[in-house]
Amino acid sequence: MKIPFRLTILFLFLFCQGAFAQKTIYPPSQIPDRIVLSWREDPATTQSVTWRTDATVDTAFAEIALADASPDFALERKQVQARTQVLLTTDHTAHFHSATFRQLVPNKLYAYRVGSEAGWSEWFHFTTAEQTAAPFSFAYFGDAQNSLKSFWSRTVRQAYSTMPDMDFMVHAGDLVNRANRDEEWGEWFYAAGWITGTKPQMACPGNHEYVRSPEGERVLDNHWRPTFTFPENGPDDLRESVYYFDYQGVRFISLNTQAMLSYPAELIMQKEWLEQILSTNPHRWTIVFQHHPIYSTAQGRDNPELEEHLQPLYEQYGVDLVLQGHDHTYGRGHNLAFGESRKDPLDKGPIYVVSVSGPKMYNINFADWLTRIASNTQLYQLVHLDGDQLRYEAYTATGQLYDAFELHKQADGHNQFIDKAPKAVPERANIPARYKNQMSEEQIEAYRLKFMEYMQKNRLREKN
Repeated sequence: MKIPFRLTILFLFLFCQGAFAQKTIYPPSQIPDRIVLSWREDPATTQSVTWRTDATVDTAFAEIALADASPDFALERKQVQARTQVLLTTDHTAHFHSATFRQLVPNKLYAYRVGSEAGWSEWFHFTTAEQTAAPFSFAYFGDAQNSLKSFWSRTVRQAYSTMPDMDFMVHAGDLVNRANRDEEWGEWFYAAGWITGTKPQMACPGNHEYVRSPEGERVLDNHWRPTFTFPENGPDDLRESVYYFDYQGVRFISLNTQAMLSYPAELIMQKEWLEQILSTNPHRWTIVFQHHPIYSTAQGRDNPELEEHLQPLYEQYGVDLVLQGHDHTYGRGHNLAFGESRKDPLDKGPIYVVSVSGPKMYNINFADWLTRIASNTQLYQLVHLDGDQLRYEAYTATGQLYDAFELHKQADGHNQFIDKAPKAVPERANIPARYKNQMSEEQIEAYRLKFMEYMQKNRLREKN
């Protein structure tokens, strides 16, 4: 039978609509998904978990037991009722559930699951932190942001493959590209898979987690707080985006630089809060993660407000490491407290890092503060702390060690810096294709000359 042309077109239209929806929509169901660990309270004695279901699940639970090789561990499980909130997204209505396990034993392996009478997740494992300073490792990611399912997936999975015994992951903002788009959060969780259910995820928001309200104000993605359960120890107006947590002898601080740059009052609020948290820090190590860099690695993207207000506090209170994103390039370098571009072997200033884990790439700016760079390169970073030593390693998405350094903490709080970058691995300064196609031969040559000048400066620094 011959099908009429108009009916054929209609069938094709409906097929394409269905195929598109299948690729971009991640509908909730009664079975838990988007399961993610984080911390609201003490990592040694508590663990928070958040997950999603459809709107038919009004009451949900989290169950926990000490893990054992025998499946009978589940007979000893304890149950915690979850807090449930409704989120109306661009595609559907969902229920997000969160629970915090308390009175846990430090440095123990636990098994947990989440769900309800309608359906349960699988059992996951996690290990509580030790109550005092002890060796640990974590992963740090710059912007994931774009093509999360296609391209960011390889970065986060390679990071886990490189160091599966890491303790948690840190994200320096722009986890997604467009705020309030549920399908992008669906891709983020698809890319990371079950990793988020067994390794706690700690994150600060970036500019792409913000959207304009009908009144023209910048507001945080409506997914942020339902999706994660972060500490609520920051300023009231910035809860779960500005916070700190202490982990085995290290203070980690999350800042919301988008709020700082959008509203001067919130910059001052965070600055005052930050000074209090730094001045009362009982630990020898301090790590800050924020989205916008103090010093930029890309063209025309400096943030003088952050340099003016934050850098003096980082210098005064001996912050060791500042982990950043936003510039879609890689750069590692040192403070410029006195107009210097070379790190003194014993200096209180932090090491600044900018990195990118997703596929969106910018051109590098070859700024004076940089001592190791990469452009057009997806990376992840692994940081190891053990007593008075911090070891930092940056890897490409293909698993190659690209950059490394060590900080050795001295008795007076100063750090001895030791550059461990692999000399056999050349610095990557490739121009991203989308830029190169728009550049003239003169512009490409100018870029090449800047790179050669940067390399010459670094050779002179090494000699001195």
